[in-house]
Amino acid sequence: MSFRKAPSRVSATIGGKEIILETGRVATQAHGSVTIQCGGTVVLVTVCSQPLDCDRGFFPLTVEYSERMYAAGRIPGSFFRREIGRPSERETLVSRLIDRPIRPLFPKGLPEDVQVLASVISSDQENESDVLSITAASAAVMLSPLPFAEPVAGGRIGRINGQFILNPTVKEMAESDLNIVFAASADALVMVEGEARFVPEDVIIDALEWGRKEIQPLVEAQVKLRELAGKAKIDFTPAEDDPALLARVEELAAEAGLEASMRVPEKLARKEARKLVKDKIIEALKADPTYGEDEKALASVSDIIGHIEKKVVRRRILEEGTRIDGRDTKTVRPIEIQPGILPRAHGSALFTRGETQSMCVTTLGSSTDNQRMDSLTGDVTKRFMLHYNFPPYCVGEVKPVRVSRREIGHGALAERALDPVIPSVEEFPYAIRVVSEVVSSNGSTSQGSICGSTLALMDAGVPIKAPVAGISCGLIQDDDGSFTTFIDIQGVEDFHGEMDFKVAGTKKGITAIQMDLKNDGLTMEIIKNALDITYDARCQILDQIMLPCIAEPRPEVSKYAPKMITMHIDPDKIREVIGKGGSVIQKIVAESGAKIDIDDDGTIHIASPDAESCATAKKCIDDIVFVPEVGQLYYGRVVRLMTFGAFVELAPGKDGLVHISKLADKRIEKVEDACKVGDMMWVKVTEIDEKGRVNLSHKDAMKEIAAKEAAGEPIK
Repeated sequence: MSFRKAPSRVSATIGGKEIILETGRVATQAHGSVTIQCGGTVVLVTVCSQPLDCDRGFFPLTVEYSERMYAAGRIPGSFFRREIGRPSERETLVSRLIDRPIRPLFPKGLPEDVQVLASVISSDQENESDVLSITAASAAVMLSPLPFAEPVAGGRIGRINGQFILNPTVKEMAESDLNIVFAASADALVMVEGEARFVPEDVIIDALEWGRKEIQPLVEAQVKLRELAGKAKIDFTPAEDDPALLARVEELAAEAGLEASMRVPEKLARKEARKLVKDKIIEALKADPTYGEDEKALASVSDIIGHIEKKVVRRRILEEGTRIDGRDTKTVRPIEIQPGILPRAHGSALFTRGETQSMCVTTLGSSTDNQRMDSLTGDVTKRFMLHYNFPPYCVGEVKPVRVSRREIGHGALAERALDPVIPSVEEFPYAIRVVSEVVSSNGSTSQGSICGSTLALMDAGVPIKAPVAGISCGLIQDDDGSFTTFIDIQGVEDFHGEMDFKVAGTKKGITAIQMDLKNDGLTMEIIKNALDITYDARCQILDQIMLPCIAEPRPEVSKYAPKMITMHIDPDKIREVIGKGGSVIQKIVAESGAKIDIDDDGTIHIASPDAESCATAKKCIDDIVFVPEVGQLYYGRVVRLMTFGAFVELAPGKDGLVHISKLADKRIEKVEDACKVGDMMWVKVTEIDEKGRVNLSHKDAMKEIAAKEAAGEPIK
């Protein structure tokens, strides 16, 4: 007897591809589970929850995305041959993509510990699993007993030859100038993240509006699946503040000067002023017979004060058009730039915007420094890397020092913003790593990192195609639907606002975009407004601040950077350069002190701290792969005498014979009459026979040299 019910399945056609959502076949003990399939790619997403034992002060939602190597028929490359240890960078980034659109749709104060797990269990390496995971996560929560506002679906927008493509394949993405991942509900966009190759703002707007409409069948499919297999929802009513307590705290806050404390422009001073206000309110409540012994009421004071502060910030922006630091909605904080701040770094810059500071450092290396990663598609190599660090001291706190998901996400955003302007390996053969150290934070650190990293790259002499600047945009929305957007947000504005919309690019167009929301979605009117004001601010930062400081990349790399030479040889000669068991190349490295990397196409990268080592290594390789050409002149050393002629070394190990009749323009009896071992002489290659033997002529070489000297031509 089977206790299992028949699986429930729905499907939708998106971008010409069928996407299948199924529940009830696997993971039936999870509170909600869905498999989603497109082509040969399948993702299993589950959701489970358990009641909280205490109020943690935040919603404990955990989202974990993992890629099982068996999904692509691969065995993990780790020592244990299993998926173990910390998630990869891609897994972390996709986990964030899933988390961001669904988190705001849970009711505030939900007393549940929620875990969403997404596992890629089949991959055709053609259809991407990240956007499928967003949709499946929403569907799994919809099926579960957890309250959830509405379904959302994820998609990717590409553009080839001016035509938008929904959920393009991996191959199509290689030709696309747009890569935007988004999530949308039935009525609005709830998440946007992506990169572009200098795409104008109006194209981004058209793409998002088009994508939101095209993805709707997936939203409708989730509603159908819920009707077929959904579980009864938990009864939950968000707790409301005690009206009497709320009124009393508001009264005390007004007496203690809370609004005045929220007008202090400097962050730490404002924090201290707010603390004094809070202490006064709590002291007054403790002395109040109504609340003095009520621990629950006293514990809720911090949240109530937070609500009051939020009202103050929002009211000033909506009604006065004025922000905490006195700026209007379109003014960027004062910016200061100090390039070359670190004497031994290959390139560096300190970018300060208000109280936010990013110290960005560029390091150049050889191709052996490229990052190599294990993935479903095989080993992936990355030449340009950007890492973002947010140490606790930058906000005056004491915390464990570790790389957080947020740091990985912000670094990836900045890396995407700058990747389109990085020169090709043919133009600039270095591996490039940029690190942004956030040394002081008061909002928009990721965008400060983009600006500072651009300056550090230019200071390092990296010939970027164009400078990139980043700026963030906030949103305050009223109950009647009216809204105000404002540029260059601070931390407190991010905390109390509905949106953090980050846009980076050149004057020509956008290179990276990210939208985080705390509400249930944005209209296209708000998005258009945000893109308009970020464009104006971006151009202002580039034209008025960054370019006057560093107009173009330094003409040369730092003297402390490794020197690089790139050369090309016949691929058939690679084995001669490497030698048996690597003996030849190891000898070259030992003698020159240079690093040597050889590609399969015969491209050789030589790197060393000094130019002389590079030149020595290059000469060794040139000698090994040297092939004399008939008709060319060479200046070589006599290495051996025979009765019939002299052998001249053209390159180490490469000799040619000058017959006795070709040693002079007159008859000689003995070879010794014309030369001796160790003499240097000009020779001309007259023939290379079928056995590869090289015949030379000193007589013909001297005639050609004399003719060139008479004509005033250089001798090579």
